[in-house]
Amino acid sequence: MSIAVHIPRGFREYCRCPETINVTADTVVAALVQLQQEYPSLYTTVCDETGRVRPHIHLFVNSDMVPVRDVGGLETPLRPGDELTLWQAVSGG
Repeated sequence: MSIAVHIPRGFREYCRCPETINVTADTVVAALVQLQQEYPSLYTTVCDETGRVRPHIHLFVNSDMVPVRDVGGLETPLRPGDELTLWQAVSGG
């Protein structure tokens, strides 16, 4: 099933990838694995060496935030036509 993965501008400039990447995946983790294979620099920006999503990164399926720090969060199912959005948290003063 085809899923659109939306990549924020900062990631695109750093990783040299398009704004939207189409992947075939039935879970969030499967989408991340495909990104790892096709865009390794993007993957290492999103996930650490253990495969965990970095603390400053949030993932959304459609408009719902994925609980990536909860057990099974990365196993969130995807359906045809879903959109996975990578989002970098911004903080500061």
